[in-house]
Amino acid sequence: MMMNTEIDRLREIIASSRRIVFFGGAGVSTASGIPDFRSEDGLYAGKEDDIEPEMILSNTFFFLQTEAFFRFYRKHMLFPDAEPNAAHRYLYKLEKQDKLRGIVTQNIDGLHKKAGNIRVYELHGNVHENYCMECNALYSMEDILQTEGIPRCECGGVIKPNVVLYGEPLEKYVCIGARREITNADTLIIAGTSLSVEPAASFIEDFRGKHLVVINKEPIPADEKAELLIRGNVAEVFEGLQAGETQ
Repeated sequence: MMMNTEIDRLREIIASSRRIVFFGGAGVSTASGIPDFRSEDGLYAGKEDDIEPEMILSNTFFFLQTEAFFRFYRKHMLFPDAEPNAAHRYLYKLEKQDKLRGIVTQNIDGLHKKAGNIRVYELHGNVHENYCMECNALYSMEDILQTEGIPRCECGGVIKPNVVLYGEPLEKYVCIGARREITNADTLIIAGTSLSVEPAASFIEDFRGKHLVVINKEPIPADEKAELLIRGNVAEVFEGLQAGETQ
């Protein structure tokens, strides 16, 4: 298995920790078949109708070009067959052991909750949650996929995904909970994120604990402060952790 020395050290850190917080991004879910955003094969590597994905996924575009937004959203943002991978499953195991105090995720795929985790702070929302902008009736991702054009409620209102679009603020109480857990953590594991999206990226500055671990394919600003830096695929690292415990 790859990176045996680093994985052994990560296992030691986890064993000695009582309040672990996991801060994750798109790289956590690539092994589940969901593309990330900024790699060569990521979502932002291409364009839709010569419009940057960041623009399409903005609050302004949603209201001005609603049908075009949903055309892009259904095609590129929804993965109904995606299943939790080794990283999601291992984090669920840590929560059951009461070692994991929280998952702070920038992902909107809902896979941490699908794996069973409860202590999840979804900074950017969740594609499985959708609501009518007129009457607040709730709808699932499957409901959105079964529609064409602009999805509408029985009352006639537009159904909006409960995800944070560019230009929208993060949900206040989700942020408060996430920052509280990071502040109180003895170990912070940062994984699969470029740390390029604010204000979420700045949350890691609240960490004052003992162990900072970074698991990432590419360099990020947090590398220089990390006690343990693992350059690799997130799911493979957690597969290695699990394999070492079952031998």
